[in-house]
Amino acid sequence: MHVIPGKEETIAVYPGTFDPITNGHVDIIKRALRLFDKVVIAIAINSRKNPLFTIEERIDLARNCFGTNNTRVEVDSTSGLIVDYAMEKKACAIVRGLRAVSDFDYEFQLALMNRKLERKVETVFLMTGFRWIYISSSIIKDAAKHGGDIGGTVPAHVQAALKEKYNN
Repeated sequence: MHVIPGKEETIAVYPGTFDPITNGHVDIIKRALRLFDKVVIAIAINSRKNPLFTIEERIDLARNCFGTNNTRVEVDSTSGLIVDYAMEKKACAIVRGLRAVSDFDYEFQLALMNRKLERKVETVFLMTGFRWIYISSSIIKDAAKHGGDIGGTVPAHVQAALKEKYNN
């Protein structure tokens, strides 16, 4: 997608913990890039979670999925309300991936609250690609921790990072 001169760039924010980023996440981002000129991966700093990877590591892992010269994907971190962050980034949408019906209830509630807080930002739901429907960062970490083969569920550099974390 190319920005037409005089037309404002469309930006979407894709928030998450990304601990670590998976092939399911990468798939959602690539598909969001068909709809928007730019996607900002907003890695959440969440004090209620105890991530395996530091925020810096998660940013690097996400950036390495798309190359450092990719101007259509930005990786950042945030700790506040995602709608405030979206407004700061001049985003028109928040992208959320749905794996199952069980995801929808929670995501629907979040979308309604975000809409109440900021009517200028839409929530766009993308169904997870069928081949990624069963994976989550938690499941992948658990398999990696116990020596399971996680090949094909995460990018190769993420698989190496997980191996390094669990071997130490």
